[in-house]
Amino acid sequence: MGSFFSSLFSSLFGQKELRILILGLDGAGKTTILYRLQVGEVVTTIPRQTSIRPYWRCYYSNTDAIIYVVDSVDKERIGISKQELIAMLEDMEGAMSASEVSNALGLAALKSRTWSIFKTSATKGEGLDEAMEWLVDSLKSRQ
Repeated sequence: MGSFFSSLFSSLFGQKELRILILGLDGAGKTTILYRLQVGEVVTTIPRQTSIRPYWRCYYSNTDAIIYVVDSVDKERIGISKQELIAMLEDMEGAMSASEVSNALGLAALKSRTWSIFKTSATKGEGLDEAMEWLVDSLKSRQ
């Protein structure tokens, strides 16, 4: 899967370097997604400490896209995620649906941003292809 995305990004964007941030609360599945995709690019992992979250914004400048991973089983911290961005991880029974996550995060208010929610499983790799294809199409349409 990793070489697929590397060649897909290369064929669409040539040698242009794209900066894509993958953010989310600790334990949401960010690193698992990266291992699943195995894009073969340099990956910087921002520490998991809660105290570092306010500094995420320091990484936003010159960013082409942000993938925000939400653990939809973690209902107690959905309010914290609401203050950040979007996306969804669904690995376990009892997880919220995409519409429940969208409502809980208040995504309808993001009228000036292009966003989408995908049902994915970081551990099984399900839904990642569709999510990455959407991301590529969205980035390409902005050029």
